[in-house]
Amino acid sequence: MTTEAGARTRRPERFEPASYERRWRDRWEADALYRVDDGDPRDKHYLLTMYPYPSGDLHIGHWFAATGPDIVARMRRMQGLNVMFPMGFDSFGLPAENAAIDRGAHPAQWTAANVDRMRTQFRSMGCMFDWSREVVTSDPAYYRWTQWLFVQLYRAGLAYRAMAPVDWCPKDQVVLAREQVEGADRHCWRCGTPVVKRDLEQWFFRITDYADEMLRFEGIDWPEPIRLMQTNWIGRSEGAEIDFPVEAGGVEPIRVFTTRPDTVFGATFMVLAPEHQAVAALTTDDRRADVDAYVAAAHRETEIERMSAEREKTGVFMGSYAVNPLTQERVPIWVADYVLPGYGTGAIMAVPAHDERDHAFAVKHDLPIRYVVLPRGGSAPDGEAFVAHTEDEVLVDSGEFTGMPAAEAIGAITRQLADLGRGGPAVTYKIRDWLVSRQRYWGAPIPIVYCPEHGAQAVPESELPVLLPPEVDFAPTGVSPLQSHAEFLRASCPVCGAEARRETDTMDTFVDSAWYFLRYCSPHDADRPWDPEALRAWMPVDLYTGGAEHAVLHLMYARFVIKALRDLGHLAFDEPFLALRNQGQILGADHQRMSKSRGNVANPDELVGRYGSDTVRLFLMFIGPWDQGGPWNASGIEGVHRFLGRVWHAAQADAGPGPVTAAVPGMPPPPSLAGKIPGNGGPAADQLLGTAEELARALRRVTHVTIAEVTEDYAGFRFNTAIAKMMELANAISRARESGLSRTDAYAEAVDTLLRLLAPGAPHVTEELWARRGKAYSIHQQPWPVADPELARAESLELPVQVDGKLRDRLVVTRDTPAEEIERLALASEHVQRYLAGRAPARVVQVPGRLVNVVSSSK
Repeated sequence: MTTEAGARTRRPERFEPASYERRWRDRWEADALYRVDDGDPRDKHYLLTMYPYPSGDLHIGHWFAATGPDIVARMRRMQGLNVMFPMGFDSFGLPAENAAIDRGAHPAQWTAANVDRMRTQFRSMGCMFDWSREVVTSDPAYYRWTQWLFVQLYRAGLAYRAMAPVDWCPKDQVVLAREQVEGADRHCWRCGTPVVKRDLEQWFFRITDYADEMLRFEGIDWPEPIRLMQTNWIGRSEGAEIDFPVEAGGVEPIRVFTTRPDTVFGATFMVLAPEHQAVAALTTDDRRADVDAYVAAAHRETEIERMSAEREKTGVFMGSYAVNPLTQERVPIWVADYVLPGYGTGAIMAVPAHDERDHAFAVKHDLPIRYVVLPRGGSAPDGEAFVAHTEDEVLVDSGEFTGMPAAEAIGAITRQLADLGRGGPAVTYKIRDWLVSRQRYWGAPIPIVYCPEHGAQAVPESELPVLLPPEVDFAPTGVSPLQSHAEFLRASCPVCGAEARRETDTMDTFVDSAWYFLRYCSPHDADRPWDPEALRAWMPVDLYTGGAEHAVLHLMYARFVIKALRDLGHLAFDEPFLALRNQGQILGADHQRMSKSRGNVANPDELVGRYGSDTVRLFLMFIGPWDQGGPWNASGIEGVHRFLGRVWHAAQADAGPGPVTAAVPGMPPPPSLAGKIPGNGGPAADQLLGTAEELARALRRVTHVTIAEVTEDYAGFRFNTAIAKMMELANAISRARESGLSRTDAYAEAVDTLLRLLAPGAPHVTEELWARRGKAYSIHQQPWPVADPELARAESLELPVQVDGKLRDRLVVTRDTPAEEIERLALASEHVQRYLAGRAPARVVQVPGRLVNVVSSSK
């Protein structure tokens, strides 16, 4: 017979992750362990993390973003759900085209090589991605359906072409993407020339048609900051539109939007944005040189610069006048850069008495300032605008509306403007239609042809995809390579068959990502963008994870596309993602976001080679809250590696001294189970004292408490605290082994439970240990442990004892202590007797399991 002492003399093999991690990954892939079946009868759970751009290497930030949702996906699978967890690559984009220009590498070849490398790196992480569902957005089999999406929106009137300002490099004669404009002086990234604005015809999607619906978040569990960012980005404002006639002949009235039509009697001048279409027509000849110079200078400025509150307000009088529709006064028209074209109408009625920016402008340019709203009985402020509204404010110097409460006047003045045909109630939005045109090669070609007779026509669906020509000249000529490709340009009109010219713009890559989650449901369907049955089975996405920086771009665009496709009859749901969770950012050592251009990227490959994938995964989840991130520092990884080494020995039950220490050098100590188990009076591991039966009972209690808490932490993406609690359980297991319990059922249950709880975070080592313990393959196919509340409940509990409602003592009793005994113990307390001062209590009130309150006879 093997004795406990004899068992301890035989040590298990060394803990060397390199000896088994690749072997298990190969086994999982060969067995298609993570391939999901559409016909699986279990309840579905579609969990998705945002796919990456194939830049060439996964860095620590990619690992951090992917490991968290992988843990949750694995747990949900073990909980009995049919989990789909796919991965792909957002492979169109500017960097690939830059590589073609700078290195002579074709974008397709550069992208394919990067995808291959990153796919291999993803596999080394051990994530349970279903690679059979992979999508690569630059694959014609994918972008055929991106073009199909454009055609659907175009036919529905949701895609249109219009003039729009773009960033233009006058030296290279090229349109620049916003990523290509650098510095506060807005210069070209390639040649350093100051960038100017230029109007070009561009393609747009009518996202504004869905602005109101996208302000509603009912039925989706999204973080409040994301909802707030989208709400602010949409920027819905209620107010009135007012038309100001102009004295210049043949020019339409200037329409403005205001949330305060009650201040119209204080409008003493008007301001147009430099981009306003009426600027040229309203500029008199004697003012044209000054206005043109001012407009050109404004085009070189950023919106942030133009909106700065500290910046001096500049502008130029245009020489023309408008007429206030209610006062009939002439008001001068100015052009000024503090008015932006993207909000309201690009023109304002300036009310300097009640707007700080207008006030600063009026003071500088000596324009009239007239107060028309003041607190009842109050006086105008000295030298500043009155903007701090009060409940009792009324109109002054406002004609027939003088004396009317401002809140009432808003509606009354709006109605009068409507009666006069000079305005009416209106709603405006900050959001503008989505500009999807890009003047570059590496993107999905916009499927439009131009016929001399029939104009713009969508390419028939049967002719999709419109393929990118592989042989193009990437020399920086200032235009898209497609514009000089004769074969690509040559097309025929689908209406009359005549020769037509193909559109050379490609689509914004956010169009690719606005629907990719639908393609995962049936990625190999060659005849449709998706299989309707598969879509009904899987969509919407149950849980989506990614960076908060996508709040008002990708996430908003995806919502728009889903709602548009629903209205076109293609979908039967309203939202793409039922729940959303955002990870924090892992920053470089310089506390900046990791990027190759900054040179602060931390490559995980070296750490994986030294410690194994599981250690890197767990360490990233242990360094702090997943939703916060922080600067990268690998100094504490040794502690996590030692933890897994202790688990390695404990699970084999024949060697391995000492308890696991949850403290990791260089990091704050993790939360303890101390105080989490009522009546324990200290850390869970320290309770393993007493008889063998008591020790086993205490170990089972710690095991089931850990099950409940780790399950809850995983679901809440609190991975750092979940790992800390598993370290506590490992401590308890080590102490139990030292106390001679390694051959007991309680010990086996604790070890098996620890391995299953740890499996989502450390999939390789737990699979290896599960096999070494003679268990059925695979641990990732085992049921998730379920906590038994009775076993998790502490045998003793602590009751506060009050006298007349004030805490005076505490009692520690067993759960089955009779109420009569609890009352006797409470009255026998030295502290209670001191406050009773020899009086008999009037009564003793007990809230079972919660507290005891002794009511004195004086009450």
